[in-house]
Amino acid sequence: MPRGDKSSYTDKQKRKAQHIEDGYEERGVSHEEAERRAWATVNKESGGGNKSGSGRGKPDNHSSSRKGGRKSGSSQSHGKRSAAAKKGWETRRRKAQG
Repeated sequence: MPRGDKSSYTDKQKRKAQHIEDGYEERGVSHEEAERRAWATVNKESGGGNKSGSGRGKPDNHSSSRKGGRKSGSSQSHGKRSAAAKKGWETRRRKAQG
């Protein structure tokens, strides 16, 4: 089987890859890069093509989907996080005084 052949993937895996690819393209990623990332995500979650037999293989791990494209797991920038920490500190300081 040549590299890039998707015949060993289930229909569900193919639909999942297409959905992920569409999401990347909506965010401005090129078609080729979106397709590459989509199949990388499917492979990471399911461990590759699953069409070799019913009931075989390991369960899917959806951690990459849950992360949802957030870099390093945080949706807040460093500046905003720092500002929130300073504001909290000031509030605690004021309440302790008075």
